[in-house]
Amino acid sequence: MKIFDLRAFDASGRNAAAAGAITAAAGALRRGDLVGIPTETVYGLSADATNARAVAGIYAAKGRPSFNPLIAHVADLAMAEQHGVFGPEAKALAKAFWPGPLTIVVPKLASSPIVDLVTAGLDTVAIRVPNNAATLALIRALGQPIAAPSANRSGGISATSAADVVSELGESVTVILDDGPSQVGLESTIVMIGDGVARLLRPGGCPREAIEAVLGQPLLGAEDGPGNGERPLAPGMLMSHYAPNAAVRLDATDIRTGEAWLGFGPTPPAGLDQALAQANLSPAGDPIEAATNLFRMLRGLDASGARTIAVATIPGNGLAEAIRDRLARAAAPRN
Repeated sequence: MKIFDLRAFDASGRNAAAAGAITAAAGALRRGDLVGIPTETVYGLSADATNARAVAGIYAAKGRPSFNPLIAHVADLAMAEQHGVFGPEAKALAKAFWPGPLTIVVPKLASSPIVDLVTAGLDTVAIRVPNNAATLALIRALGQPIAAPSANRSGGISATSAADVVSELGESVTVILDDGPSQVGLESTIVMIGDGVARLLRPGGCPREAIEAVLGQPLLGAEDGPGNGERPLAPGMLMSHYAPNAAVRLDATDIRTGEAWLGFGPTPPAGLDQALAQANLSPAGDPIEAATNLFRMLRGLDASGARTIAVATIPGNGLAEAIRDRLARAAAPRN
């Protein structure tokens, strides 16, 4: 495994060390190897989305069920339109939010070489343009979309740093591109567009309100369309997901024996001095700061050995909705 530090990466590619890293990573993908990549949301475990054996390696490395589809990352809207059908609504969202933390699920073109393992056999494909210069350069160097779920064991806490990738999946990757901590810290919002209707499949780094403003209509929920929890239409829709080893207790106002505390805002809970470990997503109650800290702090509290992580209420809209979604899935009953 080779780790390249790209924090001095120059978007024009003039940095020789960064260019060498991109060349090495693209070569690994062409060989069918897995590469850890940075995005503004979380770190991804990537493979050439047109190579079925390589994509199968993602599922094997993560222990991910094969019915759970992956996101295809592309360099721009022009590349996206080679693989999916972008009607007026989907194109408007792409132009407004790409590159950025929005994944759009559209009908897959029959001519697309993206393999069925990426789409889990569905007739739709989830596509995103990530807002990270190094990963965009890698996609362009490969010349193909890359499939990239979060770089962690299936159902666990997402990776927001190169060190997390090493800890979770180091033995499975050939190259890791280290571009520092993820800026957003939560996965992308996923919206499905079909028959002129937009459905929110997963809240994330792009706020619902901003999407609705572009569309000029409210987003429907996943429950208003086809599919169910047993056959998800997009990543991150399984009931139990993003979970630490410890149990998670939501909307806590006190600390119980054997618990760690994950706070939000300035008000401490009753019995805070009894907590085995504690962290505060944002003492100021800022959802943006909280999103950046969520997975890192969950990992830290999980490492304390606490049996349960008690979590404060996270009020509000926008990113707060996405944080509540991740915490609810982390707290859900596990198989």
